[in-house]
Amino acid sequence: MQVTFLGTSSGVPTRNRNVSAMALRLPQRSELWLFDCGEATQHQFFRSDLRLSQLKKIFITHMHGDHIFGLPGLLASIGLAGNSSGINLYGPKPLKDFIYGVLKSSSSKISYPINIFPIEEAAYNRNLLLEDDDLLVHCIPLEHRVPAFAYRVDQKPKPGRFNLELAQKLRIPPGPDYAALQRGEVVTLKDGRIFNGKEFTGPSRDGLSMVYCTDTVFTENAIEIAKGADLLIHEATFAHKDADLAYQRAHSTSTMAAQIASEANVGQLALTHLSPRYAPNNEITPNDLLNEAKAIFPNTLLAKDFLQLDVKKRCNSS
Repeated sequence: MQVTFLGTSSGVPTRNRNVSAMALRLPQRSELWLFDCGEATQHQFFRSDLRLSQLKKIFITHMHGDHIFGLPGLLASIGLAGNSSGINLYGPKPLKDFIYGVLKSSSSKISYPINIFPIEEAAYNRNLLLEDDDLLVHCIPLEHRVPAFAYRVDQKPKPGRFNLELAQKLRIPPGPDYAALQRGEVVTLKDGRIFNGKEFTGPSRDGLSMVYCTDTVFTENAIEIAKGADLLIHEATFAHKDADLAYQRAHSTSTMAAQIASEANVGQLALTHLSPRYAPNNEITPNDLLNEAKAIFPNTLLAKDFLQLDVKKRCNSS
């Protein structure tokens, strides 16, 4: 599971940071999921090593322009390329009217299936939003000026490690039988011998988990959805010095993000959605926000556009 940040600025783009977008490369399959789609996200795709043809799902946190204005253009370009089998979109209820309204007004025709799923019922009732053979997706409401939601992606537990040495010792021929044994199945060989896969595998291993949380002021819901996650991506629009602005505008400071990471006991925190006021040469810089967060949660990094980050298992701690 690998994250690529395509936009890490809040509100407006800067010379070095585009507005919100983050791509998730899924393990063991050629598939991408996109979280938010600010203006010019498709340009960010072209500047990265990601392929739009692999994009299958898009998750929108809320309906502010810096999170959705890139969506109509991206969908239209994918249609013109003619290499998509379909895209599922998840987001607040107004997303459907926004998408179809823009496409209709601009006489844009999409040549592939688009399915749009509202997320409110799953978010407010704490229901599962999405499940496939390998992944689970949950969402939860946040605290912002408009309805906003966080997403969590969990990889299902993986089979225990396969005891290859034992299989070889018992002269089990390599091939499909090895895979069946690793899945814990009972296998009958051609010579009539029967083996139970549970004898060849260790305990199941937890999968990876990632949480994407923006835009919001400090909220217990963020802690709830981030509990024990390997990676928490959280907005840090303001420095601690500007906490009053954060509360007024329903955004987080770097210290709020770190407090959530600490209370949720996550493995790693990535700060994103930084206000343009914190340019490198200003009185307060992005590195100052990073240092504020690290004072509370040491395993924090500062996201930047095109940063690629492998999600790694968190270390168990109390």
